Amino acid sequence: MSVCDLGNLHSIEQAISALTHTLNKQTATQVLPLQQAHKHILARTVYAQVDVPQWDNSAMDGYALRASDLQQADHSLPLGGRIAAGDMPEQSLPANQCMQILTGAPLPHGADTVVPNENCSIGNDRIQFNSYKAGANIRRRGEEIQQGQRLLEAGSHLRAQEIGLLASQGFAEVEVYTPLRIGLISSGNELAELGQPLQAGQIYDINSHSLGALLRGLGFQVTHYKKMPDNLQENIDSLAKASSEQDILISSGGVSVGEEDHLKNAVSALGQLNLWRVAIQPGKPLAFGKVGSTPWIGLPGNPAAALITALIIARPALLHAQGASDCNHQALLIPALFDWQKPRPRQQYLHARLVPQDNGQLGVDIHSKQSSAMLIAASWADGLVEIKPKATVAKGDWVTFIPYANVLG
Repeated sequence: MSVCDLGNLHSIEQAISALTHTLNKQTATQVLPLQQAHKHILARTVYAQVDVPQWDNSAMDGYALRASDLQQADHSLPLGGRIAAGDMPEQSLPANQCMQILTGAPLPHGADTVVPNENCSIGNDRIQFNSYKAGANIRRRGEEIQQGQRLLEAGSHLRAQEIGLLASQGFAEVEVYTPLRIGLISSGNELAELGQPLQAGQIYDINSHSLGALLRGLGFQVTHYKKMPDNLQENIDSLAKASSEQDILISSGGVSVGEEDHLKNAVSALGQLNLWRVAIQPGKPLAFGKVGSTPWIGLPGNPAAALITALIIARPALLHAQGASDCNHQALLIPALFDWQKPRPRQQYLHARLVPQDNGQLGVDIHSKQSSAMLIAASWADGLVEIKPKATVAKGDWVTFIPYANVLG
């Protein structure tokens, strides 16, 4: 069925669901050294091996003592020793004495308070405590993590903070899902390779590089294939080869309304082709299906449309296939610093930047160039403003803002 034969536009949610059901969910796992697991998806739930901290320790550089020993009028105590991080005191805190203690050092038995250096005065043989609070400045054993508690769920995306959390438990390696192999393909005689002079009527291949950077940032293994010329048999040969080597194929271009190109015909010849019109702008044309048994996604050819469609529609479906448990993006409500009096039937995504206002709050403004063919606005922007179908925006209205940091991996 042609795109032109379809009536209503499909919603973005419907498109994500359709892609999610088309993609094969990854089941293969691998065990990696922790330092190599960044940006991977955790394959097994992880439980804590030890308490953190493993003992009561000092949160400050100062002096450990019993608060009850400071009842005398001068609030001073003689110094009974010194404990540094890595030490393990062999004796309890002597009665009516204090011990110098450094941040992270284990608390000596009998001590119940740490007084920081700035609240102390050092005399000839005594420490004067100018102010103190009983029980203060101590990190208690297990107050952060207790042995046996669930640390990270399967499906967690391993960011720098998760890597650090696993390191706190002594995990030298971790089981993760093997990254899906994604093949990127561009088609069209008008595309030129980077570093080569442009001939008449040519443009550089943008999408394979921007999409490749996006997918690698999300943790996928990306292979770039040579551009496919406008020749049906060469398209069939290229797609057949790539599908035998990859878990997913992604192409850009050749899916617009009424376009007679060889890419769609080649996909149809090798497998299954679905063409949709999606209520998203920029974007709208979306193709997906299978080349043989390998899932295929066809994104729009215009660079901004390809990037936004990949972020909003392809990204959550791809992350679900990779084994991620949370595939949705997080959005913020921010006051608009712009007017947008152009209601459209499709949900719009505008390249936008956060701007500090005189009142100290953040507002969001949009770039003047929102063409689906232009990437200059995306480079300028901090994220995307989402405008619902048939909606307008006036300055001061609250709008949905999706930070790029929340969708770029």
